[in-house]
Amino acid sequence: MALTIPGAVHDVCSAVHPLGLGSPFFRTLPLAAHGLEWVHPLVPLAHPLDDAPAAVLARDIDSTAVGLGGDADAYRALMGPLVADWPVLAPAILGPLDLSASPLVMARFGRVAARAAAPFIRSRFTTSAARALFAGLAAHSMLPLERMPSMAVAAVLGVLGHVVGWPFPRGGAQRLADALASYLRSLGAEIHTNRPVSSLAELEPARAVLLDVTPTQLLRMAGSTLPSGAAERLAAYGHGPGSCKVDWLIEGPVPWSDSRCGEAGTVHLGGTLEEVVSAERAPWRGEHHERPFVLLAQPSQFDPTRAPSGRQAVWAYCHVPHASATDVHARIEAQVERFAPGFRDRIVARHVMTARDLEAHNPNLVGGDIGGGANTLAQLFRRPTSVRRPYRTALPSVYLCSASTPPGGGVHGMCGYHAAMAVLRDVRR
Repeated sequence: MALTIPGAVHDVCSAVHPLGLGSPFFRTLPLAAHGLEWVHPLVPLAHPLDDAPAAVLARDIDSTAVGLGGDADAYRALMGPLVADWPVLAPAILGPLDLSASPLVMARFGRVAARAAAPFIRSRFTTSAARALFAGLAAHSMLPLERMPSMAVAAVLGVLGHVVGWPFPRGGAQRLADALASYLRSLGAEIHTNRPVSSLAELEPARAVLLDVTPTQLLRMAGSTLPSGAAERLAAYGHGPGSCKVDWLIEGPVPWSDSRCGEAGTVHLGGTLEEVVSAERAPWRGEHHERPFVLLAQPSQFDPTRAPSGRQAVWAYCHVPHASATDVHARIEAQVERFAPGFRDRIVARHVMTARDLEAHNPNLVGGDIGGGANTLAQLFRRPTSVRRPYRTALPSVYLCSASTPPGGGVHGMCGYHAAMAVLRDVRR
């Protein structure tokens, strides 16, 4: 979408898709034949520091470890087994948690995943680079880093960086949706867009209805047809912080102080572990941190189709209090300028979306929560309300298939896959 000027392609919502390539379901689809091409940056991730070289998550474990100095062995010891276990872990954790998949593998993963990130990182690593790298990964959980299971998100994203990288679709994230739609139509399906549904009563009778909505939308659409107990449980579903996002069109590349940041598709801007911990705690307190943790992507550095010649499309966001209407783009830009002096001078155009703007664009982003619900420990196991029936609702033949169901947020298609499997099991009965 041209958020800034014609000819610039900006990803409004999801953009970098490690789980898109790592998804067991997407791997079964012929998406390349329907126009999807993945772009791999030279390295998945960089995390610059003020007084030291940037921490870099490279595709191979050894290159990453060497860059972490005294923590090289600790990094290999932690990530090596998890990377080796990924073929077993992926199907076990990308859906309703399956602890029986392989007791040894799941126990090994659990010793890392079922932890709060901040104390775990401090106990395992001593260098500022390693600590900052994992803090940035854990911040994708949108949880305070002192809370479980923030380390689970850090571990999975780190493993994906080594197993499949952090790629994005050439030409923009819309290309992934286009490829999925093209394949679905090739199977005989019909897709209708621009037809909002405000009530389930508007739908034609069907053997099964799958809703890609949050519990909030389900409550609105179902109205009084939901049993009171089920409605109360859905109403209690919790959402996390919102996000404030900025898209820029700039002249030339981002002028990083550490040139290795220019090799990364994604750059985490937050400084040390302690700074990231402080920044990610603030939204849960209803505060806008003066120095937010910023997640930045520079896709046109590796995909020239994204911007006119000589210019680049760049975006970044930070976490803010739930449903915040505050525009914090100046604070986001200050963090970019901190690690890329002269960045502001290169800005040609800017587009800002507050947390409320994100919800207005997509009502599933309740309060600007881009994860489909808070990634708390309780909601990891009861997402949205049930352990045994996470995709079925209290209404006959009505199912949820959104990020509010296991395995949660991320571009992986696994929520829909498992919901579809639940439908097929019920229909066959």
